[in-house]
Amino acid sequence: MSMRRNVRFHHRNGERRLSVSSDVSDVPSEPSSPGGRNGSVSKQSTIPEEEKPALSEYEKKKQAFITRTIWSFVMIAVFFIALFAGHIYIIGIITAVQIVSFKEVIAIANIPSKEKNLRFTKSLNWYFLATTMYFLYGESVIYYFKHILLVDKVLLPLATHHRFISFILYVMGFVFFVGSLQKGHYRFQFTQFAWTHMALYLIVVQAHFVMNNIFEGMIWFFLPASLVITNDIFAYVCGITFGRTQLIQLSPKKTVEGFIGAWICTIIFGYFMTNMLMRYKYFICPVNDLGSNVLTGLECVPNPVFTPHPYSLACIGLDKTIYIEPMQFHILSFATFASLIAPFGGFFASGLKRSFKIKDFGESIPGHGGITDRMDCQFIMGFFSFMYYHSFIAVYNATVGDIIETAINGLTVDQQLEVVRGLGKYLYNQGAALECLAAELKR
Repeated sequence: MSMRRNVRFHHRNGERRLSVSSDVSDVPSEPSSPGGRNGSVSKQSTIPEEEKPALSEYEKKKQAFITRTIWSFVMIAVFFIALFAGHIYIIGIITAVQIVSFKEVIAIANIPSKEKNLRFTKSLNWYFLATTMYFLYGESVIYYFKHILLVDKVLLPLATHHRFISFILYVMGFVFFVGSLQKGHYRFQFTQFAWTHMALYLIVVQAHFVMNNIFEGMIWFFLPASLVITNDIFAYVCGITFGRTQLIQLSPKKTVEGFIGAWICTIIFGYFMTNMLMRYKYFICPVNDLGSNVLTGLECVPNPVFTPHPYSLACIGLDKTIYIEPMQFHILSFATFASLIAPFGGFFASGLKRSFKIKDFGESIPGHGGITDRMDCQFIMGFFSFMYYHSFIAVYNATVGDIIETAINGLTVDQQLEVVRGLGKYLYNQGAALECLAAELKR
């Protein structure tokens, strides 16, 4: 058997070890892929090919299609159950997605043989992930729930010094990394350090903005995500229907016709989906109660972007006024970005995989590859949604949390007491019972 020529027995410290050499393991510049697909041999690999039951090409495609379809429905079901169960469940899914995606991206640049000799390489990767998530999650919680954190005796120091604590945690990891550098492994260690920070930026930081979109209102999370999925579906349908011209070499199956056709279909879908979501406060209201769900709902004064505004048609010679929600105009920008820009996140991921000669980032989802393979366009779309919302849609009014934060950080204790007495006197003059005020202060 030809395989025997590559099998050598090494004696080390009196022990016998089986080592298998291959072209992949002999080339140090080509890292192994996730799951040990390169440079590792399982027990099944020693079974002669003639003893393995060979499946026809049709049977392989059939099994792959069935597996892919089943898991597609499973993912859709889990997503909608979490969507209607409440914001906290969607946040949990986003957290799991960014952790698994980080793991998959880190794994493709990993070299097991070198990592084995460097004890803390993997630990440092996860430490930087934990530190980054602590900083970003803390920023979100403090911004949206400062009216709760800043009045709590235990959480107040953590909230007021959050950024400094996060910085110290990062510096500790940086110092430990420098202290762990070993002669002969400098290039690998610095490559891992740079690769880790690239993964943190491309995955964890962008996922942080997706998280903030959820706090601003479920529509700012669900609508962009659905636009990307819709665009991907119609790009495939339009591509196989009348696609002729190749769009980009990184994805040979992508066509210009499919690209443009999907753009038009995504705009149409976005218009009708927006019109439906705007009718439910559960989707358009910012989160003020993490325990809410589709049954309990949310209450708020809707953002003006969801309120019909009058538009005169005199500019086109018609003496008529129509009423349209401004969001219907904004959806054109969202759909256009999801169709023309977000796909380049997928092209970027394709180029990355080609550079490491792997098909998928991992095998987290049977039939679909890794989580990163499904989220490559979603991260940049979520980032865009956050920036667009805060630039053109958000209404900045003083909130209770803002006033409490200003009073705590900008006033002395005596001045804070003076504010409390002034508010108490005002409420008393307005007919509010002092007993109710005292009860609230004791809570």
